[in-house]
Amino acid sequence: MAALGGDGLRLLSVSRPERQPESAALGGPGPGLCCWVSVFSCLSLACSYVGSLYVWKSELPRDHPAVIKRRFTSVLVVSSLSPLCVLLWRELTGIQPGTSLLTLMGFRLEGIFPAALLPLLLTMILFLGPLMQLSMDCPCDLADGLKVVLAPRSWARCLMDMRWLRNQVIAPLTEELVFRACMLPMLAPCTGLGPAVFTCPLFFGVAHFHHIFEQLRFRQSSVGSIFLSAAFQFSYTAVFGAYTAFLFIRTGHLIGPVLCHSFCNYMGFPAVCAALEHPQRRPLLAGYALGVGLFLLLLQPLTDPKLYGSLPLCVLLEQAGDSEAPLCS
Repeated sequence: MAALGGDGLRLLSVSRPERQPESAALGGPGPGLCCWVSVFSCLSLACSYVGSLYVWKSELPRDHPAVIKRRFTSVLVVSSLSPLCVLLWRELTGIQPGTSLLTLMGFRLEGIFPAALLPLLLTMILFLGPLMQLSMDCPCDLADGLKVVLAPRSWARCLMDMRWLRNQVIAPLTEELVFRACMLPMLAPCTGLGPAVFTCPLFFGVAHFHHIFEQLRFRQSSVGSIFLSAAFQFSYTAVFGAYTAFLFIRTGHLIGPVLCHSFCNYMGFPAVCAALEHPQRRPLLAGYALGVGLFLLLLQPLTDPKLYGSLPLCVLLEQAGDSEAPLCS
């Protein structure tokens, strides 16, 4: 990100003015120190988030309601305090975002309706095949399904279910807040937006390795299977994290990544093997292929920054002297 300095060629005693490194222009420390501060801050956030899950000593498994309630408390506390880490990073680096902290973290009203609807629609298009598979295997028809979805009693049961609250509300909200809204503003000035999309999910993927200890503790499978499952989960969560980081940058909102995260937690990983053995295999596989094709076709148009107003991270990079970030247009 910092410009490569040099004296350059002097002709007729006229020298071309050099571009100062972004950190110097912002009145902060050197770019190397800024990057170290950014990486250390992100690592501290990731460790704090995962560590908060284990402050409660219990012999019960992670899906027990009592364990879930305790973890709700600690995770919500850490997530609520996570913006302070961004404030500390700003003071240590001297970087001035040019916008408020809440706006930088995706809490803003401008463009909020398309930011809530379009990324979720895009994600549902990607899951066209699994959605078809779900409807084929569901014993009820569309009208009955809609009645169940819209019934207040069904929502009341969901809100009383600790696992549902964890998977659909608390985990998406807190993970996107910590791993996207807080980390991306700190990483972007150091790496640029493109590399930040792929760097940020590494913290998110590694944070899910803590499931290994619980599986080993309760002997839920063989050691080899547990580590193989962890490697797969790291790959899947890293790819998903890159996608939601891309959505956060392109829309400038947190709500889109949170809703997409909740939807993906509900759907789970696509059951491709089951689709290959399904009685209606051909139309189902066609739905899978169509969903992926439409997703790739609509990815750029549905995340066009023009639909969402001024993008806070792009404003941040403009303040840092990088006005040609490719993801900003």
